[in-house]
Amino acid sequence: MLQLTDSPPIQSLSSVEDAYEVCRRVTAKYSKTFYTGTMLMAPAKRRAIWAIYVWCRRTDELVDGPQAQFTSEKTLDRWEAQLESIFAGCPVDDEDVALVDTLEQFPLDIQPFRDMIAGQRMDLHRSRYDTFEDLELYCYRVAGTVGLMSTTVMGIDTQLQTAPWSQQQHLDPTPQAIALGIANQLTNILRDVGEDARRGRIYLPLGDLAAFDYTEADLMAGVVDDRWRALMAFQIDRARRFYTEAESGIGLLSEDARWPVWSALALYRQILDVIEKNGYDVFSQRAYVPSLRKLMTLPGTLLKARVL
Repeated sequence: MLQLTDSPPIQSLSSVEDAYEVCRRVTAKYSKTFYTGTMLMAPAKRRAIWAIYVWCRRTDELVDGPQAQFTSEKTLDRWEAQLESIFAGCPVDDEDVALVDTLEQFPLDIQPFRDMIAGQRMDLHRSRYDTFEDLELYCYRVAGTVGLMSTTVMGIDTQLQTAPWSQQQHLDPTPQAIALGIANQLTNILRDVGEDARRGRIYLPLGDLAAFDYTEADLMAGVVDDRWRALMAFQIDRARRFYTEAESGIGLLSEDARWPVWSALALYRQILDVIEKNGYDVFSQRAYVPSLRKLMTLPGTLLKARVL
């Protein structure tokens, strides 16, 4: 459970190795699909992604976790101050130790981390979004930022910059990295509609509900009918377009990062397939990708990583 204090801890912090092991266990427990993708990475990059994931999860739990009722603007102010301490090389608690070590190895920018905290501030005050444009800003802050963080760890293929055709090729994968983060967040939103509704939250744009003649009351009651299925099909199509946009940036990443990213994208996108297979019922059952299907996906993503 995340605890924020105004004073530094008096106990000694864990070793770097122990801190990374904590991050590995948390990632494996709470994001099995994502964890599968990280296991295909080089060890240093894999550990860095675990450290980033855990910081992001802890940030999210400030608003969505067990102690969310006690979170205020002041809580987020303290969390942002702790972030500044991490970037200054001064960890406050055990999980910070891993992120400080990651920052020593990879040139991460603090701004995406700040933007993610800004996304939690949105969650602190909003439980509805009128338009997709409003929701897209939220998705960027809480997930597109992860794409930015991860791209720095993955690295860019510098050989492309010296290739004869490099002057004609756009070598910045940043827009695609953000698109992948947004696609993942939209997938989370669609998978978790029922869970969010039980917490009084609706992330589907209210304008989209109105366009399909589906009401907030219908959603809160878990109504699955033709209106809902048409609405969900529309939302899934939008998420898939973001995944398609993200694909075009993978070939610009370092060679050792392409297979993990292709795999993570493919595995997460399959959650949308499961939602369809479940008849768009996200109220009474949670969509997940079975382990065997995950394994069967990997050869195809390896081929894409080598030829695309």
